[in-house]
Amino acid sequence: MSALDLSPAPAPVGRPRAVWAHARTEAGLLLRNGEQLLLALIIPLGVLVLGRFLGGQFIGLDQLTGSVLAMGVWSTGFTATAISTGFERRYGVLERFAATPLTPTGLVLGKAAAVTMITLGQLIILGLAAVVLGWRPAPSAADVGSWLVTLVLSMISFVSLALVMAGRLRAELTLALANVVHLVVVVCGGLVVPLAAHPARLGTVVGLLPTAALGESFRALADPAAPATPLAMLVAAAWALVTFVLARKAFRWI
Repeated sequence: MSALDLSPAPAPVGRPRAVWAHARTEAGLLLRNGEQLLLALIIPLGVLVLGRFLGGQFIGLDQLTGSVLAMGVWSTGFTATAISTGFERRYGVLERFAATPLTPTGLVLGKAAAVTMITLGQLIILGLAAVVLGWRPAPSAADVGSWLVTLVLSMISFVSLALVMAGRLRAELTLALANVVHLVVVVCGGLVVPLAAHPARLGTVVGLLPTAALGESFRALADPAAPATPLAMLVAAAWALVTFVLARKAFRWI
């Protein structure tokens, strides 16, 4: 008796391939969204170029570059994630994905990978643009290590805050509120304006925000003369822990 030939023997793909496929899809959708591309890349590039030629008397190129890089991370980690997730939840996309073999965990991992890919792309493009404009970074190993840890912790807190907003509010309200919060934080959250430029008491309060922690970390990386901020990593860690727990409790799929 001859054996049955069932080739090509179809079988479900493994979890890593499924998550990677979802991450590529998420990243592609974000990049095709004009509003998200504007927030993530066009505006930071505009601020970098204008600041280089018009703001030299207020902030040096090193400090400006650090601020713009931090702003790009904030745009993707919080604003773009909140808006896209809010509309996915509204149209039932999250509910359907959660019921597929991808599972909710795979969905979250795919989103995280997509945000990471876009963030890395942002940092490369903005960094190269800054180099063309004259930025010559010379960070120490300690600055790089502190920056990497603070970046990861800040991204966790930004994405967690985005999921809390998108999981509790209607999509239209999420869209409006995310853009308002984005603008307020850029202006007043220590993201672009160094803490040293704030009045003493206000600077102390702003310094407790995760955006300020990220901004100061980027500026310390970009400018060897920038003051070290040992508390930035602790602030970022505290926010990452609190917001992650809050997101797990507050996020709703439908």
